[in-house]
Amino acid sequence: MPKGLYITGTVPRSGKSVVVLGIMEMLSGHGRKPGFFRPVIYPGEDGDSLLRLISTRYALECAADEMFGCTSEEVREFIAEGRINDLYSHVLEKYKRLEARCDFIVCAGTDFTAMAIGFEFEFNIEMANHLGIPLLPVVKGDGRDSRDIVESVRVLEKSVKNKKGELLAVIVNRVAADERDNIEARLRQEFISSFPVYVLPDHSLLNKPSVGEIARLLKAELISGDIEGLDREIRNYKVAAMELPHFLEHVEDGSLIITPGDRSDIILGSILADASRSYPQIAGIILTGNLKPASQIVRLLSGLRRSPVPILSIPTDTFTTAMNVNAIEGTMAPENRRKTAAALGIVEANINFGEIEQRIAVARSSRVTPLMFEYELIQRAQKERKRIVLPEGTDERILRACEILLLRNVADITLLGNPDEVGRKITDLGLSLDRIRIIDPATSELRQTYAETYYELRKHKGVSYQTAYDAISDVSYFGTMMVHLGHADGMVSGAVHTTQQTIRPAFEIIKTKPGCSIVSSVFLMCLADHVSVYGDCAVNPNPTAQQLADIAVSSADTARMFSIEPYIAMLSYSTGESGKGEDVERVREATEIVRRLRPDLKVEGPIQYDAAVDASVAKTKMPDSEVAGHATVFIFPDLNTGNNTYKAVQRSANAVAIGPVLQGLRKPVNDLSRGCTVTDIVNTVAITAIQAQAAAV
Repeated sequence: MPKGLYITGTVPRSGKSVVVLGIMEMLSGHGRKPGFFRPVIYPGEDGDSLLRLISTRYALECAADEMFGCTSEEVREFIAEGRINDLYSHVLEKYKRLEARCDFIVCAGTDFTAMAIGFEFEFNIEMANHLGIPLLPVVKGDGRDSRDIVESVRVLEKSVKNKKGELLAVIVNRVAADERDNIEARLRQEFISSFPVYVLPDHSLLNKPSVGEIARLLKAELISGDIEGLDREIRNYKVAAMELPHFLEHVEDGSLIITPGDRSDIILGSILADASRSYPQIAGIILTGNLKPASQIVRLLSGLRRSPVPILSIPTDTFTTAMNVNAIEGTMAPENRRKTAAALGIVEANINFGEIEQRIAVARSSRVTPLMFEYELIQRAQKERKRIVLPEGTDERILRACEILLLRNVADITLLGNPDEVGRKITDLGLSLDRIRIIDPATSELRQTYAETYYELRKHKGVSYQTAYDAISDVSYFGTMMVHLGHADGMVSGAVHTTQQTIRPAFEIIKTKPGCSIVSSVFLMCLADHVSVYGDCAVNPNPTAQQLADIAVSSADTARMFSIEPYIAMLSYSTGESGKGEDVERVREATEIVRRLRPDLKVEGPIQYDAAVDASVAKTKMPDSEVAGHATVFIFPDLNTGNNTYKAVQRSANAVAIGPVLQGLRKPVNDLSRGCTVTDIVNTVAITAIQAQAAAV
């Protein structure tokens, strides 16, 4: 069985990096130990860009010089000296060293800059043959019709056969979105009996450079604007050589303005144009000639509460700068999460990874790493997309997460808030959220219906209709009612609101599942090689024995929902019969209740943490227990213990803590911490979608 896969373009700029990223994501999600290798690298000052992206994203342990065969300059020397076989031998030797350390290697072919184009594709076929791994060629599809593409694939197939290569599949990349289905149907008609063919639509975000790429490659200095603005996509370039009124007529959406640094009128006009709804949004401004704005202009810029437009300074003159900028093509850097999300969204939606898996026979591992777990969350959420409402529609982290969620087709998102305010925030951040739904609870036509429903639910508690009508204008109550009435499948909040503000409406409106006495929470603790479930670490301060038992049962069901076999440890400061006291007896009683309620579950308690996780300790303290030494679900006796323990493990073991995930509700509502990151939000939305899938069964 081959231990690798060779991904190569057939011509320059085919977009193989997108495919490499998707395959690496798939392999990492299956728990193997993937390696990455380039026969030839193209080192700039920051190193080979694709090598940097993959090694950073997937935290590859190998040193950079172990992951490539030779540099492009060395290739030219080998060819000039007529030593092509020595070149193959040199690359093969380095590949084999890496192969011995990895379960599987993704090999990314050349970039068509070190050799003649006609020879370079043949070199990649030969290189794959020498490495003993199948080919996954990427055909460039932009600007070509179906007949031309079919002929290119036919020539490709013949070339590979002539070289005795093994063709795993063919990917056609960057076709016009409205032509994708037609081209794919034609290709499958021609080649389905020979090999799988996949067609990826073009995406402008991947083809164009960002402001940050321009800044990095031209060594520009950021003199004003938010760091996040460097992710803005550049769609066109405008050299500002005319007076401001005439210049403004030529500004387009995504323009990078290139102007001398002493043109105060252009600088201020561009900033105002970006903020105005009457003009398109610009990508950024480059000030040329090593000229800085006048001190008064600098003072104006520094006094802005928020200036999303990045302003760069560069020493070269305007003409030279424009030429240099025009020569830069878009790449994927590890810093640009938008491009990464867009690339993964495209490949996940258009490549049948199950089919690819079968053809390369990738075996799954028993290890579960944080990256694997996050990969599985995204994959499962994508299979049956759910509608998730996010009440905190103006929070920057929420909006950035929404773009990633949409790019990767994780869920259909509704944001709550004033549409004008949310829209301005989206524009300021330079995000692409065209498919998002925005509802203002204060003016929504649903407000009256929601208020009537809330009144009926709470009038026995003395709530009047007017109080209900006022309460529903609150985003947390409005979002919860959307979930209750089936207008959304789940809700995620807490980036701005407190836990009580998030979950109180759920207690009042959605309420607990039948047979469950309590709403509780768990953290999914992603450690180096496995995932554990910790509960309750966020909601209930001092649960009773019955409540502890319900928390344990809910936590076990949550574990199974995320493919974790539950071995429940009911934690205490003593193990088995060794301790006495009220707290120990409460845990002992809770354990017996769990056994009575759910005899199918494996549960042990009271048990200490060391006996629960360490097989050698368990052998001494509880030698006959199925759970001791193998626990996956940890139930803490109180909130103080649980909250401190999860944070201690998170920091000391460098674990990824996903949660809190609420459980026990009839429909999913989840709470974020106010210190959450964009990744935390993406993961929590995916978890909520999976909970909604389970609730619908």
